Amino acid sequence: MTTDENCLFLFGGDAPWSAEAWTASDDRVRGGKSQSYLDCPAGADKAVFRGTLDITALGGAGFASQRTVDRAQQPFRDMSAYDGLRLKVLKEGADGKKYTLTLKDEVLDKRPDGREQSTISWECDFVSPKTGDDEGDQELYVPWSDFKPTYRGKPKPDAPKLDLANVRRISLMMRSFFGKQEGAFRLEIAYIAAVKDASGNAARPASIASSSSSAGYPEKGSGDGGRTEPKSWLTWMCGLFK
Repeated sequence: MTTDENCLFLFGGDAPWSAEAWTASDDRVRGGKSQSYLDCPAGADKAVFRGTLDITALGGAGFASQRTVDRAQQPFRDMSAYDGLRLKVLKEGADGKKYTLTLKDEVLDKRPDGREQSTISWECDFVSPKTGDDEGDQELYVPWSDFKPTYRGKPKPDAPKLDLANVRRISLMMRSFFGKQEGAFRLEIAYIAAVKDASGNAARPASIASSSSSAGYPEKGSGDGGRTEPKSWLTWMCGLFK
């Protein structure tokens, strides 16, 4: 895909990947053991999101993610004139697992104790190709309507419209989905771009509106005799931000 008035590269293309623009946000903040990395091989126009999802330490739960360094003063370029995002996911080394792409248009200052404050997240799941499949590399088109708002792990249907002129954070995540995924993961991406009229030949990943409540982070209930109830990764993680 070439750069023109219908395409705004965010990463890759004419906006080269940089590992310094990303940072890890893994379940180790709550005693987990998952680890993630984002590699940008020299001379290669791609990024490699990789790591290990360990679900043993947290009772079947876990997440590993890489997010962009926060743009508190200077958000990403205005994407309001575009229809959605296009990702080119490379077949090489791909694992066929489910990943989550997340956007935020608000990032608040941290609390005095260093924890982040909760804000609305807009997310969409997609499945990577798998080495050995016949399809080859995949270009995935995600219209803005496929990004579903959540707040503290719960769907937020009354959320304000995503402010596409003010996107502050983009994240890539591997999570357990109630223990359905674990172990090593690897995702190679050539680019992420905002695009206009992007139907083309790109595949549209199935958007799972309830995905925000399917990661399965067990949490002790209050006054329930220690009964364990499943919570979403966002609910579990946002316990840090109260």
